[in-house]
Amino acid sequence: MKYLSINTLAIIFLLSLGFEAQSQVTKDYSVLLTATIDTVQSKIILHWPKRTTATAHTVHRKTKSAVTWGAPLANLAGTDTVYTDYNVVVDSLYEYRVTENAPPISASGYICVGMNMAATEHRGTLILVVDSTFTDSLSAEIHTLMQDISGDGWAIIRHDVSRTDSVTHIKSLILADYNAAPAEAKAVLLFGHVPVPFSGDFNPDAHPDHKGAWPADAYYADMDGTYTDTSIFDTVASRAENRNIPGDGKFDQSYIPTDVELQIGRIDLWNMPSFPKSEQELLRQYLHKNHAFRNKYFTAIPRGLIDDNFGAFSGEAFALGGWKNFAPMLGDTAIHELDFFTTLSQQSYLWAYGCGGGWYQGAGGVGSTTDFVNDTVNSVFTILFGSYFGDWSAQDNFLRAPLASTGTALTSCWSGRPHWLFHHMAMGENIGYSAKLSMNNTGTYVGNYSTHCMHIALMGDPTLRMHVLAPAYGLGIVNDSNRINIGWYASPENVDGYYVFRSASEFGKYSRISPTLISGTSFTDFSPSAGENYYMVRAVKLQESPSGSYYNMSTGITGYVFADLSAVSENAMNSAGLIAYPNPCGNQTTLQLNSEITGSGTIEVHDLCGRLIQHQEVSVLQGRSSITLNLSELDAGLYSISITTVAGIWRTRVEHLR
Repeated sequence: MKYLSINTLAIIFLLSLGFEAQSQVTKDYSVLLTATIDTVQSKIILHWPKRTTATAHTVHRKTKSAVTWGAPLANLAGTDTVYTDYNVVVDSLYEYRVTENAPPISASGYICVGMNMAATEHRGTLILVVDSTFTDSLSAEIHTLMQDISGDGWAIIRHDVSRTDSVTHIKSLILADYNAAPAEAKAVLLFGHVPVPFSGDFNPDAHPDHKGAWPADAYYADMDGTYTDTSIFDTVASRAENRNIPGDGKFDQSYIPTDVELQIGRIDLWNMPSFPKSEQELLRQYLHKNHAFRNKYFTAIPRGLIDDNFGAFSGEAFALGGWKNFAPMLGDTAIHELDFFTTLSQQSYLWAYGCGGGWYQGAGGVGSTTDFVNDTVNSVFTILFGSYFGDWSAQDNFLRAPLASTGTALTSCWSGRPHWLFHHMAMGENIGYSAKLSMNNTGTYVGNYSTHCMHIALMGDPTLRMHVLAPAYGLGIVNDSNRINIGWYASPENVDGYYVFRSASEFGKYSRISPTLISGTSFTDFSPSAGENYYMVRAVKLQESPSGSYYNMSTGITGYVFADLSAVSENAMNSAGLIAYPNPCGNQTTLQLNSEITGSGTIEVHDLCGRLIQHQEVSVLQGRSSITLNLSELDAGLYSISITTVAGIWRTRVEHLR
């Protein structure tokens, strides 16, 4: 039971005035779509639960990128609960809309379906904008984040900026990257307290004292819209940040002028004093749990929780952001209506939705920022809705609180005005794709108030995906007369095989060099590029979901080697030619090295800034040597390990987890 202040109860009462006396519940406004596939007969079968009041169903289909649905694919009876589409082929995506007439309401549902879709090897370029406050203090964690994002198929361009820079300066950096390669630039990640744009003269939560400019990260994602600061004069908002007058640096636009070109997300834990940890340590905690999720150090149960304290609310049915999305992603029987914090503090849910009458630090019937401080929240993707806290720049903001919490929460968004669209994630899309789609929706999907408005924003890492595959580990790379031999330890999962990729730079575009899936744990590159070669190995498995199947890939494990094609030297710069196991490790790791001779040498441990952290003498035997390396005195982070003998130099990297 959540205890609320008198002021909070008053706010909830005002919100409750919009309720109608009606028997409908939020679920009634949604068609809970799932699909099964038949690759032998090439057919897709759509399913939805039976509703006794349904009188008719209409099925539409479009391509994933289309913005209109065209003529109906089928008109079905109210008693029908299945539709089979025979006009499909393997490795193609189809998006369906099913509309259900069930007087006095019309319900709808969406699903994106594919059969054995090919793996997505390259997702585009991510523009990473880092608050320079944390450039040094979180250098190791940010580097690990970049490795994880790169390992999921993204090239990365990084900018470190001051939190006092103008928003127009930040936009100019993003725009320059986009203009240099518009076909490649796909997403932006704002890390830290990157300057916050404000825009508009509106109040999506309908409160008169909240009308004005709201935080508007959509400004950073819109590459060709026109933004002005000349016409709005509105000073009625109770919060000074929302007041908007000409020339104050806050823009006039309430609606996004043109569709956004980029996906965008923000990891910003500034001004959260209710949490006992500092801003820096909250960010470090977030990056650690982000890394843990991506590498499957923990597994979230694929089910969805809904804590709906609004109900149908005059037909708006705010919690549709849960019902409509959870069915195609998790299955219509994996949706549970339960209390938010009571459940999530004890049980694991991949997705969670909570809504209720709100204030800046909470939602009635759901909880408050203090609950995120005190409870371990075991959901990964979080959806929240209620008044005020959609204005996420406020102190101790409820929408940002999941990211600052312990447990597993990694993303948060304000879905209800408008509804967000996540159903493509069942087929491997990242959540940034959903954010962009939700920002740009102006009629393709049934919406409600505030579609295409400037306030729509994702809190968290936009590159995150639902389905995580445990990666391989212990990558070893040896330059054998510029024939590059690569080996690794198998993923702990039952995977279909591995792909090997190569890039000229650590965070550049990786291209696949293995022509087919590799069933073993080794590969030889007979044609390396001159200079540095960065290699990546990713595990591959056919992923099945309630929306079909696709080939999923793990995050990549990487290493590098230098190839001097003008002068073959098998002992010079055998970069990353040793294996560290386990990696990541606790207080110690074992180094395994093959050497052609017996001799003495040295082991050096450097941090990512090149500083020598540890040095010790070592004896290397001919053949395979196993050397235990004690890291118990080191801080958590990523370290470069080198072994130097008369036979050559070997290097690798080790992630130390305290």
